[in-house]
Order: sequence, then C-alpha cells, then structure tokens
Amino acid sequence: MAETPPSPTAPVTVEDAARIARARREFAVLLGEFRRTAVVVPTDEDDAPLTADFGGVRWIYAFSDEAALARFAVARGQGGREWPYRRVLGARLLDVAVPAAGVPCGVALDVADEGEGVLFPPVAGVVPDAVAVVGDANGEETR
Repeated sequence: MAETPPSPTAPVTVEDAARIARARREFAVLLGEFRRTAVVVPTDEDDAPLTADFGGVRWIYAFSDEAALARFAVARGQGGREWPYRRVLGARLLDVAVPAAGVPCGVALDVADEGEGVLFPPVAGVVPDAVAVVGDANGEETR
C-alpha cells in the first residue's frame, strides 16, 4: 500500500525527508535497471510502438516479458489475437522513442500487473531534458 505524501502546506518532517530520499534512490535504481534491460514493446500495423494518451501524456506500452504482454492482452479482452512486438532497450525507448513522439511522452511498464507496473514520466532525469515536461509556479506544464 502506498504511503500518503506530505501535505503541500505542512512543513516537511525529518521522517518525510528521509522517506522522500529513499523513494528517489529506489526509483533511480529502478530507472537504471530499466535503461539497461530489453523490454517487449507491442507494435501496431505500421510497426510503431503501441501507445495510449492519458492525463495529457502519451504513454508507450512496454512489458518485462511476453507473459506480461499476454496478461495485458487478456485484460483488454484481446487475448486471442496475435500481438506483434519488438524487443527494445529501455534506454532507447526513453532517449529515442520518447523525443520522436513530438508530444509529452513517457513509458508505462507492465501496466496490466496491478501494483507492479511502473511509469517513467516525461520529466528531467528520466527523459532527455529537451523533451521533459516542466511545471511553472501556476502548475502549468511547459516543454
């Protein structure tokens, strides 16, 4: 179960700061592992990565293995059809495919696995700075 983040108006406690620092380290390890790993990326009829738009972001679907892709297909009610895919290094998705999207774009890994999926959002430190989404003081997104 996810911990509740501190309120934006409350002062950050030492415990909150430690929890945030630990979460950042854990995410950095996960990101490094993802960048070094070849993942399964389903493709459409034009051999482009399968994507979905949600929350103003285009998400490229990626899966740790064929079994994770199969669970995704079944969850969509499309387990009986063939799903073409490519194996792509995570770093290539983040450094090449995301910028090529031309819109705010991230990678959604293993989205059918409840509680196990990971989002790699279009923010600095995850995707190239030139395509990272940055918020301003009013909460408006800029690129």
